[in-house]
Amino acid sequence: MNGTSHAVIGSATGFIVAHTVQSTPTETLVCVTLGAVSGLMPDLDIDGKLRGKITLPHQMIQLSAQVIGILMVLYSFFEKTAVERWMGVGIGIMILFIASLIKQKHMLTITGVAVLMGGLSVEERWIILLGIYIMIASFTSHRSYTHSILGVVFFGIIAANLETSLGIQGVYYTCIGGYISHLIADLKILPFNKRGVKLFLPLTSKEF
Repeated sequence: MNGTSHAVIGSATGFIVAHTVQSTPTETLVCVTLGAVSGLMPDLDIDGKLRGKITLPHQMIQLSAQVIGILMVLYSFFEKTAVERWMGVGIGIMILFIASLIKQKHMLTITGVAVLMGGLSVEERWIILLGIYIMIASFTSHRSYTHSILGVVFFGIIAANLETSLGIQGVYYTCIGGYISHLIADLKILPFNKRGVKLFLPLTSKEF
């Protein structure tokens, strides 16, 4: 199933939850939006709609790192003492080297680190956990851990903390419902899916 279908099902889940808890129009909009995002979250482990939205082009990060490296070299060479100069130049060259290795596949990991650091700075637990989730997704193969019961549990913890932070009833059920709807739509028993999901990782890699 493609990303648009997952988002639509997630949005519908959010609307149903909002209607059930008798949300205000604003809260309903929040739930519908969160449902769509949650319905796409498991596919962060592959290039898709949501991954493309939250990650910057790698060329932008690469250029920024290169500029920082060059400035580091120039500043160290002209402004520092002898020992500090060569240390600064060495660090600048290392930054330039690392920048040359940045590819688009690394951007999700970088995004996860940025989200994690942002969560730590504002002391929001759900943002910290979201950053960790994004980093894990960047290293896992498609339809593995993000499509498992472990993924549901971890995302459920994020959703619970998000509801507490927003103070909007129904956010938890919207997020967890949207997420689970993605896994159900990817089950092998459905005729349009050639592959299934490994629900019980790491206990078994059997697809369902």
